[in-house]
Amino acid sequence: MSENSGTKKIVLPGSERKPLGEPAGGLLPNETIDVSVILKPMKLPAISSAGAAHLSRESFAAQHGPDPAAIDKLKQFAASHNLRVIEVSPERRTVKLEGAISDLTKAFEVALDNYSYEGHEYRGRTGGIKIPADLAGSIEAVLGLDNRPQARPQFRIRDVASVTAAARGVSYSPVQVAKLYNFPQDADGTGETIGILELGGGYKPADLTNYFKSIGVKQPSVTAVLVDKAKNRPTNPNSADGEVLLDIEVAGGVAPGANVVVYFAPNTDQGFLDALSTAVHDATHKPSVISISWGQAESGWTAQAMTAFDAAARDAAALGVTICAASGDNGSSDGVNDGANHVDFPASSPHILACGGTRLNGANGNITSETVWNDGAQGGASGGGFSGQFPLPPWQSAAKIKPSAKGGRGVPDVSGDADPQTGYNVLVDGQSLIIGGTSAVAPLWSGLIALLNQKLGKPVGFLQPVLYELPTSTGAFNDITAGSNGAFPAGPGWDAATGLGSPSGQNLLTALSKQVGAPVARHAT
Repeated sequence: MSENSGTKKIVLPGSERKPLGEPAGGLLPNETIDVSVILKPMKLPAISSAGAAHLSRESFAAQHGPDPAAIDKLKQFAASHNLRVIEVSPERRTVKLEGAISDLTKAFEVALDNYSYEGHEYRGRTGGIKIPADLAGSIEAVLGLDNRPQARPQFRIRDVASVTAAARGVSYSPVQVAKLYNFPQDADGTGETIGILELGGGYKPADLTNYFKSIGVKQPSVTAVLVDKAKNRPTNPNSADGEVLLDIEVAGGVAPGANVVVYFAPNTDQGFLDALSTAVHDATHKPSVISISWGQAESGWTAQAMTAFDAAARDAAALGVTICAASGDNGSSDGVNDGANHVDFPASSPHILACGGTRLNGANGNITSETVWNDGAQGGASGGGFSGQFPLPPWQSAAKIKPSAKGGRGVPDVSGDADPQTGYNVLVDGQSLIIGGTSAVAPLWSGLIALLNQKLGKPVGFLQPVLYELPTSTGAFNDITAGSNGAFPAGPGWDAATGLGSPSGQNLLTALSKQVGAPVARHAT
């Protein structure tokens, strides 16, 4: 397949993109970069709901990898454009191509330039990506040509200095939050692995040692996995280190017996997806639950990237891996200033457990009040609403959830304490901070799922269909009925501010034990 062979190219659906900011110039045509080409599976994996049999990582690629013929065609395409194949990962359906920017722009017929936006420079592109017509049915996404920052961490540090003593609220350790939510006290996550995705920042082992000693629990095993040349690079408490330490300390505080594996990747759509697919298919550490506290409004993603990300989340569901993601910290607008409602992605993926936020007050080990987290435009609020990318899934339709006009999948599914005014005591780069945000809820739920997996003796996996079927009489959730996230008020049952509610862990365990003791019906999605 030579460049002059007349091979027809077409635009990859959903790949169109507009640059943000102003051209900055200085693009070096001979600079070497790599791109991830995500291929479609030959056969979609069947998904079983909570506790049912699931595929093994070892058998996944053979059954649900890409067509080998498509890989061969892609290799020929690369050779004809002076590109090198540097990685072929059938289980992740990913082929990485490396080459000079000038060769990649010719291969995919894209216009690239450097841009400046909000104090950052990035390589951006205009328009769609063109691919060979004979590969159109095999390629899901091409990521990496554009390397703008893709996601933001969903955490909020309480500014203690800016409020009066009377308004400072309360704060909790993860252990105290777990007790308020009635998490199983006779489990610690032993035998489970919690994967955490991070797109920046880092942690210092000394912080972990000091923190877990301070809250009176054993220190979990914490391992860093570096994806796409990223680093575990701690700097200062005001950086993304706050996200990294919050995630590790909350998940580890709830499930100190679990192994915690932190997957560091660059903050690009390519890095984010590579981190997720690496964690999902990690046959060494084998996480049974993955926590994601980074995201952005659906309108900030390309459709091809969301499709590929959701496909990786579907793989996780087929493998029995639960993914928890923060629903966002900017209420029903998700920080988009266009007067419309938006939901955050990847939380809006139907194969991901979307985690919203509440304001939690407790005394003597009991919840005294719990409302929607909403501290106003500057203080943050629980993200939630209805997807513009994914249709209403059958398990939400069966629960009689009614999307707003032109809306689909409802977000969030569940919730938990997120208000910085009732936030979490954490240690970041030697500094004690109080942090909230839905970033705290994803690792909180991930820790709970590790406990549930340990108690049930099997992974709960794709949990959403079962959660929506649970009768209210099980008491599995604390129903949040007061407050709103802007456009969406809380009310009895599911709502687009706090989902089904916050967990009552022991009751949820009891309800799930009745489900996983017998075959669970499959739910097509």
